[in-house]
Amino acid sequence: MTALRQRKGSRGKEPPLGAEFQSQQSNCCTNHHPEKILHGDWSWGAIIWTSVGWSVSVGLGLLCCIYMATLHENDLWFSNIKEVEREISFRTECGLYYSYFKQMLQAPSIQEGLSDLIHDNLTESKRTINLLQRMNIYQEVFLSILYRLLPIQSYLEPVYFYIYTVFSLQAVYVIALYLTAWLLSGSWLAGTLTGVWYILNRVDTTRVEFTISLRENWSLPFLALQVTAITCYLRPQLTTLQQKVMVWLMYVTTFCFCLTWQFNQFILLVQALVIYTLDCVDFLTTTQVTTLYLVQVSGLLSVWLLQFCNSMILGSLVLSFIVAALFIRHFQSGLKTGSLLVRLGKLLLHSAAVFLLTFTINYLAKKALQLRSDEHIFKFIKSKFALGPTRDFDASLYLCEEAFGVLPLDTLERLAGTLLLYPYILTLLLLSGLLAGAALQNMRPKGGSAEEKKGVVEGRLVAFRPDVAYNLLHTLFYGLLAFSTMRMKYIWTGHMCAVAAYGVCGTELWTLLLNTLRCNSKVLLRLVRYAVPLAMIGCLYYKFWPKLMEELSELREFYDPDTVELMTWISTKTPKQAVFAGSMQLLAGIKLCTGRVLTNHPHYEDKDLRERTRQVYQVYARRSPEEVHAILRAVGADYVVLENSICYERRHRRGCRLRDLLDLANGHIMDGPGENDPDLVPSPHPRFCETIKTDTAAYTSLFTRTFQNKTFHVYRVKKKRKKSAKSSSEPSATQ
Repeated sequence: MTALRQRKGSRGKEPPLGAEFQSQQSNCCTNHHPEKILHGDWSWGAIIWTSVGWSVSVGLGLLCCIYMATLHENDLWFSNIKEVEREISFRTECGLYYSYFKQMLQAPSIQEGLSDLIHDNLTESKRTINLLQRMNIYQEVFLSILYRLLPIQSYLEPVYFYIYTVFSLQAVYVIALYLTAWLLSGSWLAGTLTGVWYILNRVDTTRVEFTISLRENWSLPFLALQVTAITCYLRPQLTTLQQKVMVWLMYVTTFCFCLTWQFNQFILLVQALVIYTLDCVDFLTTTQVTTLYLVQVSGLLSVWLLQFCNSMILGSLVLSFIVAALFIRHFQSGLKTGSLLVRLGKLLLHSAAVFLLTFTINYLAKKALQLRSDEHIFKFIKSKFALGPTRDFDASLYLCEEAFGVLPLDTLERLAGTLLLYPYILTLLLLSGLLAGAALQNMRPKGGSAEEKKGVVEGRLVAFRPDVAYNLLHTLFYGLLAFSTMRMKYIWTGHMCAVAAYGVCGTELWTLLLNTLRCNSKVLLRLVRYAVPLAMIGCLYYKFWPKLMEELSELREFYDPDTVELMTWISTKTPKQAVFAGSMQLLAGIKLCTGRVLTNHPHYEDKDLRERTRQVYQVYARRSPEEVHAILRAVGADYVVLENSICYERRHRRGCRLRDLLDLANGHIMDGPGENDPDLVPSPHPRFCETIKTDTAAYTSLFTRTFQNKTFHVYRVKKKRKKSAKSSSEPSATQ
């Protein structure tokens, strides 16, 4: 098993509603806002102040990048370990994705490398698949081409070019969050506080230092940039040219986000629900709503084309939802008329119609496309909320992993320890109350002349800005997603830093507090908005700087001799076209380190592959040697690798061990003390992964042990013997 150890040695009229609030806001923010540059204020003061803000953002981004890279080096001693150890350090699916970068570099030419990816027969035995269609690996293709073209091969190894690119994206991520906080609050001190919080909460904001190739590490920086572009687009008084630039930025960032992560459709679905909610309560204009929807659709369809018309995108819920929302909105012109109660009733009926049409379109699209690639995700959702069977193997694989459980409370304790949680909650409560009040005001009937209606609407929109409303619902919706599924917290916590910093450096929270204390003034408000964030940054520096230095001084090294021994043996003792069966996680490493053919792998978005994986995993179930042999030969396996850590697993509780999931799926009772469902029966066969080690005749006639160490046992799968001497003279197909 992979482990880390300490290093041993070197290696005029009444103002409309909200006008007073608008006046306070414009007077109390810093005199050198980024929007002043946007609106043509090119005074020296504005230029210098904005330049300082940009410089700080770049500095924080680079600091985060260097910090992550240093942690990665200190944990693994990456610069000193062997190449095979470096490759093993790319855990689980990370190794699979990195193997395609390596494969592209080893190809004789770029054209041949692309052809091999489009007609791949190494990733899944007995199948030829289009990897550019199936997987989101365009980033590996782009980097490999860039590495070939740049004159850096003589002094920068490919693996460093790859990991430094990913770490550089963390700098982009921090800069995007910084700009979002700056745009919301009008002060780049908010961006500074955002960057500091992101770095100090590293455990909960990113896991890039030990899962470098994970798709989310590529995509989330682009999502953060998209949120920044949306925030800027929703600001009032943008010129037509600036709006067009923001729309193109939104499209490009949405496209990059969708291209780099297979779960893009589910993240965009939540964002579409945010846009829909803002539309329902009149915080966005019809043009803004339509533009935001079309940006999402354009990004998804562009990726659909690049991924050779991947049906999973056309059958996505987010596309069905956007089509339904725009269609019904077009035919309900009187939706936003009537009294408050009438509008609420119309809104409920409207939402019911949208969701009903969404599921209808999605159902018909999946039927027409015969799409079943993402059904395991919906099985997981059903099982998670007790809406479906809990014995489904695919759903149980997710449910039993801690990353797909609810958010643990110690996450909130860590966030509170860095002074992030408290201002975030206060900001959330305050803004939610203001948003609810503004929404009710917007939904009340507007009387009077057209000019008065226009003035009232504009006043309300200013009183609660659309960009603030979007970011508030963004953090609320993704916060709910994070609480339901811990892995999704990385989408939430980064944006959480920006929202909390906006609360500390913006005007809303302090205006309310100072008005309550009856001591509100422009000078005092400005003083508080600068003094409090500076005091917080000073406090965080005093508390965490020694801890960061101590963390950076801890030196470990990669240590996994058993896996290194296995990979070395496979590379030197087995044919290059040999097919290996085993766990998804291990096989990803085998492909990266040895280039051998696999029976299955961790990229789970394919129904046939999921079924094949379940069949291959029968080596850990209670099955007869003949059944297991038939399964392995059917998928073309020449060797099967058994892992003691799975066969004798203790990491998960009873009912969540892999062998338990297989027993339940097969209708067999589970190992060990504890209750079993009454319909489960004892298996007539012993557990295969245990009994094969006894070398009895029933097993040795079908399998030959070829390698073993403390962790792994490798068996060669023999070809099926001919039934009799009589039949041996007749032509027969070898299985």
